Amino acid sequence: MGDVVGPKLPGDERGSQFPPPSYETVVDADPGDRGRLYSALTELAEQDPLIRVRRRDEEITVSLYGEVQREVLAAILQRDYGVEARFGEVRTAREERLVGVGHALEVIKQGDNEFLATIGLRVEPVPAGTGVIFELECERGSMPPAFFDATEDTVRRELVLGPLRFPVPDARVVMTHSGYWPRQSHMHQKFNKAMSSTGADFRGLAPRVLAAAVKRAGTVVCEPVHRFVIEVPDDVVGPVASLVGRLGGVLLESRAAGAGVAGAGIVVLRGEIPAGVVVALQRDLPGLTRGEGMCRTEHDRFEPVREPATST
Repeated sequence: MGDVVGPKLPGDERGSQFPPPSYETVVDADPGDRGRLYSALTELAEQDPLIRVRRRDEEITVSLYGEVQREVLAAILQRDYGVEARFGEVRTAREERLVGVGHALEVIKQGDNEFLATIGLRVEPVPAGTGVIFELECERGSMPPAFFDATEDTVRRELVLGPLRFPVPDARVVMTHSGYWPRQSHMHQKFNKAMSSTGADFRGLAPRVLAAAVKRAGTVVCEPVHRFVIEVPDDVVGPVASLVGRLGGVLLESRAAGAGVAGAGIVVLRGEIPAGVVVALQRDLPGLTRGEGMCRTEHDRFEPVREPATST
């Protein structure tokens, strides 16, 4: 699946990766089955690149390519894992993208930092599809590796939701400052947590520093946009073009394509449309074209949503 037949042309990214899912849904189960549900979904995601799962607190979200995939997942969970999963309404999978560079720093015992940790983080935007990159500007030998690992793991977990409550899938996060208190205790006493840094200090402080850095960088909420190809009889091009416009789409090309089965002229329309209204396009097209219209869509990119999005 996804292999390209023939020579790959410059700039042709077909086959290099699957396009990101355009939809998502919340999945739940009875309280006693929620652990098994998440384990099952994680296992399925490891086996199938078309399944993407994330968890924040008690909410499990699955990214989808469409309604059919949701039905298939429900059947697999019931048949292979004995889990009766409840899927919520399928919605457009929005995400947040950084729009600038932001930096934040908290130092041990300065200000309101109650953790025995010093963390400085700088966040930077990267091209879509890059993923989260974690890098160090401070010396790796400046503190135990476990503290760097705790910071990185926390950063990746926290980026599951940005300030507007959508995932931040692509970012460069640079740790610019680090500091800790080594293991110590009062004379002739055992290890004293109040005097020594632990991984918990870095896991506790990292979300606060990251949130401040992301806020200073700023984010914009983006939605998936699909390319479409529509074939319709030439006498309904106007109504179909109007439908595309009403749904927020853009018509980029219109050309004659010869005669259809009934002998009428066929016109091919190409353009782009927000993924969230693709279902409406496919639903309304048959009525405008006497059932003769055909529509194909595929994911193209994410771009800022046209209506304002607010925190939930």
